[in-house]
Amino acid sequence: MRGGEGFLTENDLIKKCKKGSREAFNILVSNYQQQVINIAYGMLSNQEDAYDAAQEVFVRVYKSIESFKEQSSFTTWLYRITKNVCSDILRKRQKHSGVISINQAIDEKKDMDIKDESPTPEENMEISERQRAVREAISELKEEYRTVITLCDIEGLSYDYIAEVLGIPSGTVKSRINRARSALKKNLMNKRELF
Repeated sequence: MRGGEGFLTENDLIKKCKKGSREAFNILVSNYQQQVINIAYGMLSNQEDAYDAAQEVFVRVYKSIESFKEQSSFTTWLYRITKNVCSDILRKRQKHSGVISINQAIDEKKDMDIKDESPTPEENMEISERQRAVREAISELKEEYRTVITLCDIEGLSYDYIAEVLGIPSGTVKSRINRARSALKKNLMNKRELF
C-alpha cells in the first residue's frame, strides 16, 4: 500500500478516496480485487459474471465511498456490496433464463483448477471431475446457502464476520451453514462415484 506519500494504511486510503483521490482508490481496488472476484465466482459459478460483478462492485464502492461510515470494517462493507451485486445478477439470470447452466462456467474456468505436475493425467482428470462436481453441487444450492458456504468454506471467514457482512445474527449463520452443508452433502451423494 505505497502511494506517492509513502506507506498508507487502509484508513488513510479511505480518507483519501473520500477526498477524491483516484490513486488511493486504485490501491484499494488492487488490494481487494482478487477477493471480490473469488467471492463472486463462488456465488455465480461463472468466470465472466464474476469479473463483471467485481467491476460493478468497485463502481458502487467508488460512487458511495463518501457514505461509508467506518462503523464496520471496510472489508465487511465491501463483502456486503459484493453479496448484493451477486444477488442482483442471480435474480436477473433466473428472470431471463429460468435455468442456471454451470457446465459452461466450469469449462471456461479450467485454468483455476489446482495444477500439480506430479499426478498422472488420469489423476488430474479425476481431481478436475471432483472439483466440477463440488462446484455444480454448490451452484444447485439456494442463494442464501451458496452465500454462506462461499464465505465460510471457500473464503474462510468466521461465523461472526459473516453475520456482520450479511447483517444477520451469528446463530442464523451457523444454522444456515449446517443446512447448506447438509444440502451440499445430499447433492454430492448423487455424484457418489466421484468420491
